[in-house]
Amino acid sequence: MSLPRRCDLPDLAATEALGRRVAGLLRAGDAVLLDGPLGVGKTALARALLRAACDDPALEVPSPSYTLVQGYDGRTAAGEALPIAHFDLWRLHDPSALEELGWDEARDGVVIVEWPDRLGALAPADALRLTLRPLASACAADAPRLATLAGWDGRLAA
Repeated sequence: MSLPRRCDLPDLAATEALGRRVAGLLRAGDAVLLDGPLGVGKTALARALLRAACDDPALEVPSPSYTLVQGYDGRTAAGEALPIAHFDLWRLHDPSALEELGWDEARDGVVIVEWPDRLGALAPADALRLTLRPLASACAADAPRLATLAGWDGRLAA
């Protein structure tokens, strides 16, 4: 399965579909960095990705805005166990705090990071960088957005 480098997401369903497609490409050691303004759909995309990777469409996926990180038991497309950590770094003031959150251990599985600019030098160079931008004047749950994907060369379509 491959993904385009840019795609229009006309509504929330399209954003969730992109999350499910990314889930099908995950492997141990991956990082998915979700960037974009507040309310653009980063958590919605992460929620769909996690539900697909855990093969549970009803999985409770709270935003980790206050806990900073939530862990999940996912699976690769081949069915192998794949631990996934969902980080929301909105409230993180210093990347050195990531050590206390288990960043190094989480990197053995998959990390999904909202607000990746707060990673500083810890941002993985080989990450999939997925940027969401609103196509309307305001961010709303079902508003159209543009997704731009960078990284994972060889796994994404040219």
